[in-house]
Amino acid sequence: MTQPAPTLQRQSQADLPPVIIGAGPAGVRAAQTLLAHGLKPIVLDEAPRAGGQIYRRQPDGFARSAADLYGTEAARAQAVHAAFDQLQPQIDYHPQTLVWNAQPDLLDLLHVPTRAVSSLPWRDVIVATGATDRVLPIPGWTLPGVYTLGGAQVALKYQGCAIGDAVVFAGAGPLLYLVACQYAKAGANVVAVLDTAPATARYKAAPAMLGQPGVMAKGMALVGWLKLHGIPMHHGVRLLRAEGDAAFEHLVWQDSAGREQRTACSAVGMGYALRPETQLADLLGCAFEFSALHRCHVPRIDAMRRSSVAGVYLAGDGAGIMGADAAEYSGELAALALLQDRQITVDTNRLAALRQRLQKIERFRHALEVAFPFPDDWAAHASDDLVVCRCENVTAGTLRQTAAECGVHELNRLKALCRVGMGRCQGRMCGAAAAEILAHAQSVPLAQVGRLRGQAPIKPLPLDVTEASEPEGHHA
Repeated sequence: MTQPAPTLQRQSQADLPPVIIGAGPAGVRAAQTLLAHGLKPIVLDEAPRAGGQIYRRQPDGFARSAADLYGTEAARAQAVHAAFDQLQPQIDYHPQTLVWNAQPDLLDLLHVPTRAVSSLPWRDVIVATGATDRVLPIPGWTLPGVYTLGGAQVALKYQGCAIGDAVVFAGAGPLLYLVACQYAKAGANVVAVLDTAPATARYKAAPAMLGQPGVMAKGMALVGWLKLHGIPMHHGVRLLRAEGDAAFEHLVWQDSAGREQRTACSAVGMGYALRPETQLADLLGCAFEFSALHRCHVPRIDAMRRSSVAGVYLAGDGAGIMGADAAEYSGELAALALLQDRQITVDTNRLAALRQRLQKIERFRHALEVAFPFPDDWAAHASDDLVVCRCENVTAGTLRQTAAECGVHELNRLKALCRVGMGRCQGRMCGAAAAEILAHAQSVPLAQVGRLRGQAPIKPLPLDVTEASEPEGHHA
């Protein structure tokens, strides 16, 4: 049954319940913690069911087991789902609700099924918006059949289908091997896994990765399973182009010896790890800083997940890519910080334990960056005719020419002059690549070119929106 659009009876600022944006592992643990301390949160989530991307639930009527859907993370996924199912009757939960704008005292909402818009007053908000794919385009990436790794994973988990009948997975990062395994175990034809990271990088990172032996073992198990089932894996490759007439037919790549290879396939899933989803934090006025670890600007937070804005807390991958386990810990930690700021007593031993766990995961995250290095020479090899912004059809050559002729050293100025990042995705898909090209073109550090500022609406709104009714009584 479709829930009505969210509305809220007007309350004084002091009486407003805390708001959580996102019902992935971070949002679920935050809600659980607040409820345990006597606060009933409002939980807003764009998805139809809680779980987030990593623990995305399949629709009603689908019957794949948790082991098939989540693999080695099935137990964690089921624990998060069970926790939220227990919480749901006790909280104010609104699925399929997009927070499309954030103001100093209001959150602007779209209830997707009814296309009703409304505004929600807030005093404290935990932003747990997760991450999106980090994409480095190649010539031909606009052909049908070219997907991001995250998109390929959504198709399999949520729709129960593969992106093609012969699939290549390419890029770098642990997600590359995870999605390849998930597809192969589901019966899809995985033609090859192409990793841009050299094989030697894994050995360099191994000593530091031993700090999380369980996680390291899971990664090794994925690689071992792919080898055991005869799926070709190539390291140290360079992706050259996607070829095809009306649709994708061949992926052309260069092997570690510099030889050009051409692999026939009907689809490719590409990605270079993930990038934080930060637009709402930006609209809320949070200060940002450049993170060399994440190779992008991220919201500034303290050890308790407080942002630079009073009442705004950041949990999960939206403040830096740390993984699902860290998302749960940071969601709980952000909720405890909120409780402290409301003068509610919390367990200080628990605070210390959560911070220690996050510090340990962060050290492992640094090791992953050594194991799966970003191809920082990508911009130097991007041809002028490469489409970087597919929404506005802006090429790498246009970016370089605009930067040179207008003396541009800052990303938002580049956007204003050539429209890169002005399309439907608001720079989600092209922002990282545009920053890389601008920094390379002007021979300046990546940190210096800045970031695309968040703009409302953060996602496109339908033209036929209606204003939600505001009946008397408690928020439905």
